[in-house]
Amino acid sequence: MSAQGTVSDQPGTPDQPVDTKTLRRAVGASMIGNATEWYDYGVYAYLVAELTTNFFPGRYGQLATLLVYAVSFVLRPLGGIFWGPIGDRIGRNRVMALTIILMAVGTFLVGCIPSYDNIGIWAPIALIVLRVVQGFSTGGEYGGAATFMAEYAPDKRRGFWGSFLEFGTLLGFSGGIVITLILRATLDESAMNSWGWRIPFLIGLPLGLVGLYLRTRMEDTPVFRELEDKQQTEQAATGALRDLLQQYWQPILKLFGLVIALNIADYTLLTYMPTYMSSSLGISSTQSDIVVLIGQLVMMALIWIAGAMSDRVGRKPMWWFSLTAIFVLALPCFWLMGQGLLGAIAGFTILGLVFLPQLGTISATFPAMFPAHVRYAGMAIGYNVATAAFGGTVASVDDALVSWTGNRYMPAFYMMLAMVVGMIALVKVPETAGASLRGRSIPCQEPEPVPADAERERDRAGIHNVSGIRDVSRELGTRGRRRG
Repeated sequence: MSAQGTVSDQPGTPDQPVDTKTLRRAVGASMIGNATEWYDYGVYAYLVAELTTNFFPGRYGQLATLLVYAVSFVLRPLGGIFWGPIGDRIGRNRVMALTIILMAVGTFLVGCIPSYDNIGIWAPIALIVLRVVQGFSTGGEYGGAATFMAEYAPDKRRGFWGSFLEFGTLLGFSGGIVITLILRATLDESAMNSWGWRIPFLIGLPLGLVGLYLRTRMEDTPVFRELEDKQQTEQAATGALRDLLQQYWQPILKLFGLVIALNIADYTLLTYMPTYMSSSLGISSTQSDIVVLIGQLVMMALIWIAGAMSDRVGRKPMWWFSLTAIFVLALPCFWLMGQGLLGAIAGFTILGLVFLPQLGTISATFPAMFPAHVRYAGMAIGYNVATAAFGGTVASVDDALVSWTGNRYMPAFYMMLAMVVGMIALVKVPETAGASLRGRSIPCQEPEPVPADAERERDRAGIHNVSGIRDVSRELGTRGRRRG
């Protein structure tokens, strides 16, 4: 064994864990794609004012900008339906390489669109088209990245290693804020509205190229390679989708409920909050960006602890704590955020910390809800349908609720309702901490029954009898050792 823990030239078999160097590369390949995805979503959210000026001038411009933000989420389920089964058929890594380059190119091209003043209605149309492309590609990105990470990680430390995928989420958001803050500090309002807003989007392309390089240098996951070796992968992408919808609709519904809770909290805190603080609390754009950045840096520093704790105490206790704490603290923290800059920092950071037990464990929790042969599809479809309906719409729903009711605490009420939905779903979710993700059965459940045709075929070949003799011999040997 080398200093880096290498135990095999072909790591990742049940008895031979992946060496540390390979595992770190897998973490980096997954994390950079997630960072690129959320960098784009973060930059869009932080530049709502500039995007409104350039694409939707007028009385309802901000609402239109937020609705276009939600447009990309409409295509995420279709992307999940398309990419997920393919990832179960040809491999996780190949699909992830395609999705990251589509995301990066889409982000880059947003920074190239002429403004409404230059090309009129074609400007918002072009923006919508690119958001559609990005939504379609991200429909396969997160499910693939989470599956890739989970299937590479050791079973007993899947929470710890999986937390770095969400570190990438926070890294992408924070990177978007830092670049936006630098531009606003160095450019006047006219320059920022004219061309400065384009720079963050243009940076998306080199980020994606780095991710593409890392992913193309990785083998596929040990779990998927094992399925290939045993010829247990789906023979057609449509087969994986059919199996998923017919046999695994219950895990999909459970995942749906958890994702509703996760994403309403996530998108409220990480994307809508800068707009909320500026429009509802009277905090300047720069100050609101600083508030969110401070909270995210604290979350980045501590997220690995949430993942590691879930390996020790289980995923469900972490989720119960987070769902309950957010339900209890949402209103007090929103009140605190309305008490000035220091109150905003404190309120946002507290909510961010109690959200970490969800965010830091989803990469270990969600993939384990499905068997290996339909895992990518299950993650991609279940996650993205819920995200499209209840994630991408958070900013526009919260903004509309505050405008219609005049009550600035409506986002808190919305989060509280989402936590209740998550609690209902969590009741029936199995505990999978430490469970193996290999094979065609759901972790922590009984293996799939062998179809009758396969059983008869096995009997003809004598395999059934041989395995029975082997089992009897093993039992007799065990009894003999006990007597001895």
